[in-house]
Amino acid sequence: MKFVCTQHDLNINLALVSRAVSTRPTHPVLANIKLEATTNPDTIQLTGFDLSLGIQTNFSAQVAESGMLTLPAKLLNDIVAKLPSGEITLDDEAGENLVTITSESGRYQVRGMSAEEFPELPSIEQGETNQLSATAFIDGLKGSLVACSQDESKQVLTGVYLKVEPERLEFAATDGHRLGIVEVYPNDADSADGDSDAESVANPSMGSFEVTVPAKALRELEKMLGSGQDEDRLGLQLEQGQVVFGWGDRKLTTRTLEGKYPDYRLLIPKQFQRQITLDRKQLLSALERIAVLADKTNLVKFSIDSASQSIALSVESQDLGSGRESLAGQVSGADLDIAFNIKYLMDGLKTLLTQEITISLNGPLEPVILTPLGGVKMTYLVMPVQLRT
Repeated sequence: MKFVCTQHDLNINLALVSRAVSTRPTHPVLANIKLEATTNPDTIQLTGFDLSLGIQTNFSAQVAESGMLTLPAKLLNDIVAKLPSGEITLDDEAGENLVTITSESGRYQVRGMSAEEFPELPSIEQGETNQLSATAFIDGLKGSLVACSQDESKQVLTGVYLKVEPERLEFAATDGHRLGIVEVYPNDADSADGDSDAESVANPSMGSFEVTVPAKALRELEKMLGSGQDEDRLGLQLEQGQVVFGWGDRKLTTRTLEGKYPDYRLLIPKQFQRQITLDRKQLLSALERIAVLADKTNLVKFSIDSASQSIALSVESQDLGSGRESLAGQVSGADLDIAFNIKYLMDGLKTLLTQEITISLNGPLEPVILTPLGGVKMTYLVMPVQLRT
């Protein structure tokens, strides 16, 4: 194998595939990245795979001799990232899986392992590819990933439940304390991009399906989709136990999560006794200021006053002190004192992204719903915390 490429191309693509390299590999080769050089066309393919998550990228290079091998991911990253910009030559003419990296500033040799030991990425040979809007997919991930569970014992809750229909995408995630739901409709004037083309979200010729995808894989997908690629079509292929996302010269593959996802729609109240409309950024800023005084319980109290059309936020800590903020809003319904985990509340506010939001609620221990006014159709549910007496 021998090829010449730019430091920039190799560095960018190494950084991407390294996200799928295990920090605690069960086999030495899993700490490596697979490099494959091919001619006609001259292309370099890089692959990282931890047996659960796989990332593969392709980029153009001048390939003098085709071939493949694997090299240690961290070491290769560290060397290439520090090389000066310009052309780099990689060749394994020394034999014994020893690669020579040559740049204008110097020469390095790195010992790797045979590509035969590297596991193949799962492939899906049958079935058509669903074509989705990458922009819509990113919107869905931003509003749902925040609510995924960190508890590995509740495995199905550590992922995002994705429902794909011909003209609609729905994302949902819950950890038992909060719930994030995002719906994207292509023909809805309130959708993120206002696109009236039905194919902008999903391919109408495809059937409906549901799948739960690990949050770890989707966080990597979100980063990769948002890394400046012009491609807005996201291909999705699904088979039992495996899902593959593909766009441009990149591919991400991951196992799916087994088990039936809970019927989260049952958690949303049918009607509400109280409703508050207020400025999202003002509320978030007030919470960020007052959070410095929150103790280990992370508890913030909301005192809703309909007469003064305002909300008072308060935090009391026996060890740290206390804080209080007041915000104006449009309040309907009776007065109420209610408390929340301040982190869960701020997480939700950061995903809504509109100037104004509506908070709908009933009693002090019943689910509370945050929704944006305009923009993406999103529902963020957070469970209140019992006030200490």
